[in-house]
Amino acid sequence: MTAGPRRVVAVVGPGQPGDTALLATARAIGGGLASAGCTVVTGGLGGVMEAASQGAREAGGFVVGILPGEDASAANEFVDLAVPTGMGEGRNLLIVRMADVVIAVGGSWGTLSEIALARRCNTHVISVAGWVVAGPDPDDNVVAVGDAGAAVAAAMKLIRK
Repeated sequence: MTAGPRRVVAVVGPGQPGDTALLATARAIGGGLASAGCTVVTGGLGGVMEAASQGAREAGGFVVGILPGEDASAANEFVDLAVPTGMGEGRNLLIVRMADVVIAVGGSWGTLSEIALARRCNTHVISVAGWVVAGPDPDDNVVAVGDAGAAVAAAMKLIRK
């Protein structure tokens, strides 16, 4: 029997968060997603991206880092597959297009752009301690949750739909 394709969940957030609690949350989300059998995709750099990558790797998961620059060695040490794009912030579209669901941890302008791109692509977004965006249609809303466990549970529920 062959298994179906792995589900992909993007974890996005600031590369330099001011709150260390966000890093713990991102790490727990990465671990929870990996334990649920998901591939984790991030922007491949530091902060929330690195914490989610670390959590996923520690849980035995696979991590893809979509990098803004052209140098694969710029990826954080927990990335299994580094994809250097040379696209700068434009790589945000690649991150969200790869994902079945996007989890945003904290907020920065780059994170907001990823949320907007995801919703534009009809990809669901879950937010933990960050941007909460209400669209003109309730189906466009970002789902706000309070912690890592709720974020992973919400992502898995959305994936199963």
